[in-house]
Amino acid sequence: MTDSSVHALMQEAGTKARAAARVLAKTPSTVKNLALVAIAQGLIERQPEILAANAKDVALAKEKGLAPAFVDRLTVTPKILAAMAQGARDIAALPDPIGEITEVRVRPNGMKIGRMRSPLGVLGMIYEARPNVTIDAAALAVKSGNAAILRGGSEAFETNRILGEIVIQSLAKTGIDPTADRDFVGAMIRAKGLIDVIIPRGGKSLIARLENESQIPMIHHLDGICHTYVDEDADLDMAVSVTDNAKTQRFSPCNAMENLLVHKDIAVAFLPRIAAIYADKGVEMRCDERALTLLTAAGFNVTPATEDDWDTEYNAPVIAIAVVDDIDAALDFIARHSSGHTDAIITNDIAKADRFMREVDSGSVMVNCSTRLADGFEYGLGAEIGISTGKLHARGPVGLEGLTNLKYVVFGSGQLRQ
Repeated sequence: MTDSSVHALMQEAGTKARAAARVLAKTPSTVKNLALVAIAQGLIERQPEILAANAKDVALAKEKGLAPAFVDRLTVTPKILAAMAQGARDIAALPDPIGEITEVRVRPNGMKIGRMRSPLGVLGMIYEARPNVTIDAAALAVKSGNAAILRGGSEAFETNRILGEIVIQSLAKTGIDPTADRDFVGAMIRAKGLIDVIIPRGGKSLIARLENESQIPMIHHLDGICHTYVDEDADLDMAVSVTDNAKTQRFSPCNAMENLLVHKDIAVAFLPRIAAIYADKGVEMRCDERALTLLTAAGFNVTPATEDDWDTEYNAPVIAIAVVDDIDAALDFIARHSSGHTDAIITNDIAKADRFMREVDSGSVMVNCSTRLADGFEYGLGAEIGISTGKLHARGPVGLEGLTNLKYVVFGSGQLRQ
């Protein structure tokens, strides 16, 4: 495809999306909800077809020698498909945020001022090897009144082809004009005036390219270097259970724990217990000097951590472990190495928990639970379009509210500026 033909396609898709956005902004909630229910039903009815298409994508990815974490994110199982369908239903059941007016106050001159929630407009979604994003993005866009242009990764082509058909057919049934395309990236990130926000989901190379080249604001989902700090006042059984789940429930997601911090006074009681679980599950443990000494003496096969280990998102059975002196040291460590995604503390000390929540600057900060719960579905958002590690507009799991903004609405009765 030539540059001019790609540009022409982008102009056509963008123009259609811009027109569709105006229609979606005023589409009744009942119509949008019917479309979402139809998407969920289509996923269930076409499950065999979807799984067969996904098997082709997975087989090709393995032939290419792509990383296990990449293949894991690409894979669709009946359980994942059921969760995708349930996510669409859950979004349908959520209150429609569009048009909601809040924070109304009356000024001394009698003028009433409030804030109304509105769609962002046209979303440009660029993502790799995550077929579920096709459904999540479409469902959230519809409910939030936004048009969407979708560009999925080539590795998920067969799966996305079926999912795209389901979305298009479901929207058409309810009279909503579907807009979707998976053919271009460069044209999308330069389509000022046609696309309002770019939302990328993918590896560092994709994000780096978009950050350097995009002329459109982004809500980006970057590294998931997530920490759990086990405090001296932690419940030991809870700490073992939570840190096991945070690392091993599934290795590839961005909310899996990568760095485990342990208070020096609980390390002797805690580390051998969790290390036994990790060893049994084939997790490689890379340790700082104190953790290395303790676990080696306890008979575990562990390796020294390098400085790079604290800043690496493995998405694999690898965990970096450090022993720290106190909560101050833990907070300093997290400030240096966290990617701003999700960090957790295990403690029964309310004051320390409060400090941790206030001082850790991440999209999700947790107390006494697994980082794997940092997810739109688990947060009751129905689904998410990504987990934002940025600091503007939206942070953490981005659901319906994150795809809207607020405008001031003013009700007067002839007031004039004096």
